[in-house]
Formats: sequence, C-alpha cells, structure tokens
Amino acid sequence: MSNFTIFNIGLSLLSRNISRRETLSAEGKRVLSLLEGRSVADDDILIEENGRPYFKDRHADFNISHSGDMAAVSIVKSGGLYTGCDIQLIKNRTHTKEIAEKFFTVPEKNYIFSQDKGRHNETEISKTRFFEIWTLKECYLKLRGLSVFDMAKAPSFISEEGGDIFTFDAPVSSPLLFYLYRLGDNSGAQYMLAAAVEGADCAPSIHWFSGSTLACDLTAKIEAAPGYL
Repeated sequence: MSNFTIFNIGLSLLSRNISRRETLSAEGKRVLSLLEGRSVADDDILIEENGRPYFKDRHADFNISHSGDMAAVSIVKSGGLYTGCDIQLIKNRTHTKEIAEKFFTVPEKNYIFSQDKGRHNETEISKTRFFEIWTLKECYLKLRGLSVFDMAKAPSFISEEGGDIFTFDAPVSSPLLFYLYRLGDNSGAQYMLAAAVEGADCAPSIHWFSGSTLACDLTAKIEAAPGYL
C-alpha cells in the first residue's frame, strides 16, 4: 500500500442555501462512508470516554470536521495509525487578540500580529495567520481526543526562533506530521484545513465529494522535531 492510499482527506462543499449544522454533520458521515467504501451507520461508531469517535470493528482511524459550508474527513486505513482533522472558515472574528493572548504562545502571537503594530484594524494577513494557528491547534486537540476548552494544552506551532517557521514544540514517541492547506478561490469563501497523521510518515491524498470544489494549496508540512523521535 502506497503512502498516498493509507491517509486520505475527503472534502465536500455544500450549497449555501441548504447548509446547516445538522446537514454538515450528515455530510461528514456521507463522506466517511465514501472513503470507507461502505455505508457507515451510527452504530458502527463508538465514542471514547474523552469524546473521540472510533470504529468498533475496523483497523482504521478517522476524524470529522465542518465549518461554513464545508465538511472535511481524514482517515488512515492501517492499524496503529491515528489522525486528526480540522477545517475553519476564514472570517472576521471578535476578540481575536484576546483569544490569542489567552491561548497562543509568544512566537505564535508575534507571527500573527507583528505586521499590525501601530494599526487599529486587523489586516487580512493577521486574520489568515490567526486561523492557521487556530486550525493547527484544533487539529492537534482532536487527534488527542481533547476539546476546544483544552486549547491551552496545545503546543506551539511557530518556532522560538521567530519569523514564519512552522514547528511542533512538544515531545513525541512516534512519527507525527501535520499538513496545513488553504482552500478557496477569488470569488468565494476561504478556508483553512489542517490534517495530522501519527504513527507513519505519509502524505494525504485529497478527494472531493461535491459538485463544487475549491483550489487547495499546501501552506505547510510540519514534522515533529527530529530530536523528539
């Protein structure tokens, strides 16, 4: 089995006039079924004590996320591997700096806001960078079976050296990789997508399961620091 078949990401963009949270949740399960190659029923999925879903009878791990009009699913189809996935609509968000002050590290805050010094309004650059960090942290939390309320437990994703060097600042015992994508086009909404795989060095294959698609550009590939492996 090649690296591009054991780690898959499924995406679906719904029509704006029909998307609701319940619809997106159902769409996530539909995408999961298509990636699995079988119909996935509610009773095929169990929930760990910490709230993380898993298959009761399969050597596969998955994660589902949705935001705006997008549903995203990551899945690894090999025993002993784990995945996390998070997608976020890039939008104006109130109290961005207050959120960053509470949950982000100093290098992350410098990365997001350094170009805004002396300005009163948030720029498009800082907004995008905020969602890069937020999405990576949520992806990590979902990989570990944690919730957004555990955001302060997520490691830093920007190097202590500063600048725009992505990193993963926490010890690991097996290979761990994060892939960060920006999705969108010139006329529509923009999204940030992060997916992680733990236990193998492999890259994801991206599949669309909707009539509409968006350009999907890889922003960063982040590997756990070699010294921690």
